[in-house]
Amino acid sequence: MTSTTSLFDLKAAIADLAGLDIITDPQQIAKLSQDYYTFSPVLVEQLTGKVGGVVIRPVDEAEVIRVAQVCVKYKIPLTVRGAGTGNYGQCVPLEGGVILDMTRMTAVKWVKPGMARMEAGVKLSVLDKQTRETGWEIRMAPSTYRTATIGGFIGGGSGGIGSVTYGQLRDRGNLQAVRVVTMEDEPKAIELRGDDVYKVAHAYGTNGIITELEVPLAPAYPWAEAIVTFPDFMTAARFGQAISDADGVIKKLVCICADPIPGYFAALKSYFPEGSHCALLIVSETSLEALNEWLKDFGGTIAYQKTAQEASKGVTLSEYSWNHTTLHARSVDPTLTYLQTLFPDDKQLTLLEHMYQHFGDEVMMHLEFLRVGGVARPAALQVVRYTTEERLNEIIAYHEAKGAFIFNPHTYVLEDGGMKQVDVEQLKFKERVDPYGLLNPGKMRAWLER
Repeated sequence: MTSTTSLFDLKAAIADLAGLDIITDPQQIAKLSQDYYTFSPVLVEQLTGKVGGVVIRPVDEAEVIRVAQVCVKYKIPLTVRGAGTGNYGQCVPLEGGVILDMTRMTAVKWVKPGMARMEAGVKLSVLDKQTRETGWEIRMAPSTYRTATIGGFIGGGSGGIGSVTYGQLRDRGNLQAVRVVTMEDEPKAIELRGDDVYKVAHAYGTNGIITELEVPLAPAYPWAEAIVTFPDFMTAARFGQAISDADGVIKKLVCICADPIPGYFAALKSYFPEGSHCALLIVSETSLEALNEWLKDFGGTIAYQKTAQEASKGVTLSEYSWNHTTLHARSVDPTLTYLQTLFPDDKQLTLLEHMYQHFGDEVMMHLEFLRVGGVARPAALQVVRYTTEERLNEIIAYHEAKGAFIFNPHTYVLEDGGMKQVDVEQLKFKERVDPYGLLNPGKMRAWLER
C-alpha cells in the first residue's frame, strides 16, 4: 500500500478530533479507500495501492465542519465518500490523508409533494421507500441504488434508471439545492440553489463537502417489468428508440443488450433463446397494453413479465441494467471492460448500426435510452473485450472521429471523463471554498493547470 500520509501530521489531527467516529484499522481504511475503478484495467494500474491515512464518519454537519477545520489547520487532504459505488476512482484518495465517510448522516429532513430534503448519506433505496409512502419517488437512480447514497450520486453520478423520462442530473430542475461545507481557514456551511448547484454536482467532492440536498420527486407508478427477446439486434435497438419516443408509454428503463451479453445474466439465462438480443423494460402496469401494440410493430417476444407487486420482491431488472450489465459480464469474464458512449440524435440509428457491424464481438452493444435536450437518444455502455490500452484508445478515437461522444470511464480526472473541458464556474468556486486545494486533490485538471 502506498500513501503520502507521512507528509502531514495525521496523529495531531486525530488527537484534535477525539470523540468522533474514527477508523484507524489499516484493512478497513484500505477497503474504504476504493470504489469500482477495477472495471477499468487502465485505472487499476494507476490507482491500486492508493489509500487514506484515517477514516472519519461524521454524524452531523457540526462534525463535518470540525473535521474540515482540523484538515485546514494541518493542511491534510480530505476525500469525501458515500458508499463507494462509483467507477472512476472518484473517491480514491490520491494523496492519502483523511477519508470522510458520509454514510452515518442519514436523516431525511422532510418529504413534501414533489420534493424532499435529506442528508448526504441517505441510501437511495431508503429514500425511495420513504417517499413512495407519500405517492412520490426519486426521479432517477444508478443501478447500485440499494447501496448508493444520494450525496455520492449527486457528487459522482450523472443519471440512470429513470433518465429515459427525466434526462440527467445536470438538467435544470433535477436538483433543487445542495448544502456544502467549505475548506477555508474558517470552514462554514453554505447553501447553493438554482444553477449554483452545478458548481458542486458531479465534481467528485473537489470543491465542497455536500452535507444536505433537496431533490425533486416524480409521481410513483406501479412499475411492471418485462424482458423482450429479438432475433435481430437492430430490430431490438429500433424498438428501444420507438418505445423511448412513445409519449403515451410511462417508462423507467429501456435497456437493449446485444448477444452475447444476455448470456452473462446467470439468474435470467433461461429466458433467452440461444443467440437472441433483448430489451429489459420497466414500464407502468398501465402501459402494458400499449407496450404489446408496439411489439406487434417490431415482432419481439415477451419472455418474462412481472407485475409491480412481484417486481418489488427480490432482484429487479434494474440490477441488470446500466453498469450492473458490466458487473454481471465481468463476474463471468474479469478481463472485460466497458465504454460510455452517446450516439447522435438519429431515429435511423445509422452510426449505432455502423459501430455494431464494425466492431462485432469486440465491443458488445449495450444501450440505455435517455432524454437529452428533450429527445430520447441511445447512450451505450458497451462491454469491451480488453487487449491493450492502445487498442482501447483506438476504439475510443474511432467512435469520436465518426461523431459518437465518448464519456471516458478510464480516467479519474474530472474534465477528461465526460466534460472534456474546464468548467470555469467549478474552478472559481473551488478557489473560493478550498483555497489550499485540500479537497480530493489530483482529480480536477483546472486546478492543477490554473
